[in-house]
Amino acid sequence: MNLILWRHAEAIDLGTPVTPGCKRDMERKLTDRGMQQASTTAYWLQQNLKRDFKVICSPADRAIQTAKAFCNKPEIIQDLCPLADASHVLGAINWPQGNDVIVVGHQPWIGRVASLLLSGQEQDWSVKKSAIWWLSHRLRKQENQEKAQTVLRLVLPPDLID
Repeated sequence: MNLILWRHAEAIDLGTPVTPGCKRDMERKLTDRGMQQASTTAYWLQQNLKRDFKVICSPADRAIQTAKAFCNKPEIIQDLCPLADASHVLGAINWPQGNDVIVVGHQPWIGRVASLLLSGQEQDWSVKKSAIWWLSHRLRKQENQEKAQTVLRLVLPPDLID
């Protein structure tokens, strides 16, 4: 299974603190810069993915806009809201048995999912806006046993894509 974690692009700052997941937070749209970030990352994905990936995203407007830069009809999953935890995300994608998937969502859960899969511990790893983390799952034969491994294939922030 291939998993691409894609943090939503830059969104409008409301100027006053809002509770993550509240109505005002969920309705935040991408800025012009965010639209460019999403477009740049989507273009890179379109040029470099050699197989079909299902695209799922958070119900937040900024995540939907980011996902739509890549595909017209992403699947919106309520469990991927800004306050989701790593176990909800992994359950939503059926890790590691699921199909190849691009998951568009939020911090801190994107960093937490990456840390859990790569280090075995859930930690607050920083992920830039519109960055992608590409992970894959494989079974490796070692001493007549199959051992599950998570492989980090790529970490790419939008400012490194030309």
